[in-house]
Amino acid sequence: MANKERVKLDLLQGTLDMMVMRTLLAGKANGYEIAKAIGRASEDVLNVDHGSLYPALYRLEKSGLIAGKWEVSSTNRHARFYRLTPAGRKQLTVEHSKWEQMAAAVSRVMRIA
Repeated sequence: MANKERVKLDLLQGTLDMMVMRTLLAGKANGYEIAKAIGRASEDVLNVDHGSLYPALYRLEKSGLIAGKWEVSSTNRHARFYRLTPAGRKQLTVEHSKWEQMAAAVSRVMRIA
């Protein structure tokens, strides 16, 4: 993979990871609920594809930032519910700070024109 493509992929993964962790700050949720919550919070601008979401959930769980547990959903189906871990809360604070700095920098660049 070219270096430019890697940076783009990392940025997108990091942003999705941050949004997933932010969503789980409100409490446990399954993948479907996480995707819907991100959509609602973005006023339906962001549509999280399940093909991106589930690898992100796996990545976050593997790194110890979230924890998953099989439970029965409100529709009486087995679903994996995720919660934010203490390490995830700390990482979310770090990522949020980075995000604010980046958003402010991009905003400054866009005002130059």
